[in-house]
Amino acid sequence: MRIDYKAKLDEARSLPDIFEVVKSVVLSSVGRSRGGLMLGMANLGNHPQGFFGGFFTTGSNVIVLNKIPLQRIKETRPELYKPYVFHVLLHEYVHSLGYLDESAVRSKVYEMTREALGEGHLATQLAANTGRFMKHLVYPDAAWKPDDVGLELVRDFDRSSVSYIS
Repeated sequence: MRIDYKAKLDEARSLPDIFEVVKSVVLSSVGRSRGGLMLGMANLGNHPQGFFGGFFTTGSNVIVLNKIPLQRIKETRPELYKPYVFHVLLHEYVHSLGYLDESAVRSKVYEMTREALGEGHLATQLAANTGRFMKHLVYPDAAWKPDDVGLELVRDFDRSSVSYIS
């Protein structure tokens, strides 16, 4: 039985819900999973000529999302919120599984997203060309980095996993 990932993503109501879809896609695609991850939300600044949506530090158990693009999406194209969060969480989750080459991760994320959600889905379009959506992700002409990142952890983020890589 094929899982309807589009419906699952549409039904998601929270960041942990979206992450459950991400983990299911990855498990189905590459047969690997990792538990015990945490999600931190931080103000990582705004970079119109570049982009910093999130990161995962090798050896840690924390994925960090930049709050600025989420705020910008809500102001410009709210329908991008779930596809964008899915895309960034998928990208960083793949890194957490030990895939470190950035180009290979981008390619893997695009293939997984296209297979799970289809070519026309906004998450697939983001994976194919994030630059196309840049005006909805960053504030124009406002490059800045905050004085205080202020990491906030999302409660109950990785709620269906155990704490190991399988």
